[in-house]
Amino acid sequence: MEPKAIHDQGGVRAVRDCIKALIVVVLLGYALVWIMIPTNTYRKDWQVKIRAKTNNSTFLGSQGANTLLFTSPMLFVAVLGCVYIHLGKKLGNTTIPANSESKLKQRLAQWKRPALVKGPLGIVSAVELAFLGMFASLLIWSLYTYLHNGFGRITPESLAKSGEKRWEAKLEVTGLRLGLLGNVCLALLFYPVARGSSILGVFGLTSESSIKYHIWLGHVMMAIFTAHGLCYVIYWTATHELHEMLSWETRGVANVPGELALIAGLILWACTLPRIRRRMFELFFYTHYLYILFMFFFILHVGIGYATIMLPGFYLFLVDRYIRFLQSRGRVRLAAARVLPCDTIELNFAKNPAVSYTPTSTIFVNVPSISRLQWHPFTISSSSSLEAERLSVVIKSEGSWTQKLNQILSSPASIDRLEVSVEGPYGPATTNFLKHDMLVMVSGGSGLTPFISITRELIAASAKGCKTPKVLLLCAFKTSSQLAMLDLLLPQASSAELSNLDIQIEAYVTRQKEPATQGSKQIRTVWLKPNAMDAPISASLGRNSWLWLAVIISSSFLMFLILLGIVTQYHIYPIDHNTNRIYSTTWKALLNILLICASIVITASGVFLWNKRSAARESNQIQSMEGSSPAVSPNSGWHCNADKEMESLPQQSLDQCTNVHYGERPDLKRLLPEIKEWNVGVLACGPKKLRHEVATICSSGLADNLHFESISFTW
Repeated sequence: MEPKAIHDQGGVRAVRDCIKALIVVVLLGYALVWIMIPTNTYRKDWQVKIRAKTNNSTFLGSQGANTLLFTSPMLFVAVLGCVYIHLGKKLGNTTIPANSESKLKQRLAQWKRPALVKGPLGIVSAVELAFLGMFASLLIWSLYTYLHNGFGRITPESLAKSGEKRWEAKLEVTGLRLGLLGNVCLALLFYPVARGSSILGVFGLTSESSIKYHIWLGHVMMAIFTAHGLCYVIYWTATHELHEMLSWETRGVANVPGELALIAGLILWACTLPRIRRRMFELFFYTHYLYILFMFFFILHVGIGYATIMLPGFYLFLVDRYIRFLQSRGRVRLAAARVLPCDTIELNFAKNPAVSYTPTSTIFVNVPSISRLQWHPFTISSSSSLEAERLSVVIKSEGSWTQKLNQILSSPASIDRLEVSVEGPYGPATTNFLKHDMLVMVSGGSGLTPFISITRELIAASAKGCKTPKVLLLCAFKTSSQLAMLDLLLPQASSAELSNLDIQIEAYVTRQKEPATQGSKQIRTVWLKPNAMDAPISASLGRNSWLWLAVIISSSFLMFLILLGIVTQYHIYPIDHNTNRIYSTTWKALLNILLICASIVITASGVFLWNKRSAARESNQIQSMEGSSPAVSPNSGWHCNADKEMESLPQQSLDQCTNVHYGERPDLKRLLPEIKEWNVGVLACGPKKLRHEVATICSSGLADNLHFESISFTW
């Protein structure tokens, strides 16, 4: 690498370090505010001073303080995160070798090891356990402080004035404080489910890996809100005020919207039980849309002034959700499908060469002929470094939706075209596979899929002369027909070889003691005709997607503030004068919801359409330069004999590095500790039992060179 390039990369890294440091400082300040909220210091001192400077303005009105303290900082962090990830894209996937990493980073790596393996939380690292402990401490601290201060205001004089019994007054205080406590969970609930989240990306997280945080927060939040509602029902019953359940105050807390929000949340919560989610996934999927009613009625319940405390996470989710909606309206070009003999298919989409993604990324697929509403996530098996104009996913027939898709593509009748829409791709901003001396990938059944993309990425890196780690692939299959999935390690009709990659494949067939005597079925390719209405998969926000996302977040929020300022100054303030006693709280909340949605729709639509036209121009230029048909370019490897699955040399090299064991399972307790390389990355994907076994071995302390990473998709 030239000195100038090294100097430029050093400058980019320095800028990224400064941005990350600023993000950490802002987040620490944000956390400090949440710690102080329950205290009298915040309520009687900080809040009073801040409101005196913000809430008296005619621009934002009574919601100015919470907007300044809670909404603005997190949106600022999201914008900084977009810039941080964009600069990281310039550096590429280059990583520092593990033996040259600082001692601090090596110690942090130790914290990423599994601390808990078995239990209701699943596999939890020491870092996750530490943050979980801090969050639990925040909840306990908040509840204790809320109740201590609230009970302290219950005096004989206040009881004589209200005519309540002491236990009734304490019950009311407890109900109110539980509602405030649930807001802590709600404020964080939507961050893990924003698939294109820059905040997650800054810390090396993805929505797939963070979905468990959303599950934890959801369970805790609904338990607290349910207790909040029960406290008030018991209180109203004891004080003979059940009519309060039908009260809809227009200038304060409205009870009816709160009850509607709780009912919607309870239905959604009940359908997330593992038994229902696994056996009736469609019920789980459709009831999850009740989050719209939950958030809508929650805002009407507490008012927009207080809801701005929980707004930033939901605001970023709305931006992400609307961008996904825009992308999902188009139809993508499905060029071919490979039908494997083990009820598995590989879908091959045409994609814009400018679209890049990292291994283990996912896309969400919708087939309108099966269901217009269902979107299913699948791991991408291709590599953007190796296949510039193709994106592939592997789908195992395990549910009704996938079985119908398999039947359509496996039917003898020829298929001209299959309408498909996608959202994504989504995945980690960077990968660290190259920093290891050796990669051990342990899979069970269709858990092989993410390792296909990793293997192809390593093949591309080795072809470029990059130093790649040794690879040991341990894969377990039930029957020998599933061995056909190993053929997907190499892309179809490609000259890619394994000769430059030091890889060993150990395949285990658990339910057969010997190879099948009958002739095995061959992989069959179904070629689909192009359609002028279909387009290659393109990034929803173009090449500089993270910068455009920063533009959408900042410009939409700025537009919202301007519109809100105009409405407040010329309509709300002349009526209410920031007293919150005259103008309807309900109508103010509805107005804010309308302004937020309008701002996001206008800015995101403008950016999306601009980049869509740019992508169309790039696609037309590429086709005209290559002289290709509207389907694909002749150089892309799409035009080949449908009966020819692979070149003979790559197939031979794949067979030479593969050992098949029949009637046994991999002895992981023996194989993993025997690995002597200094830094070994261990990746596991497959059934929960398999992942837990690998995690237990890596966290046992018997082998300090094993660094575990679970790959699990629990959407």
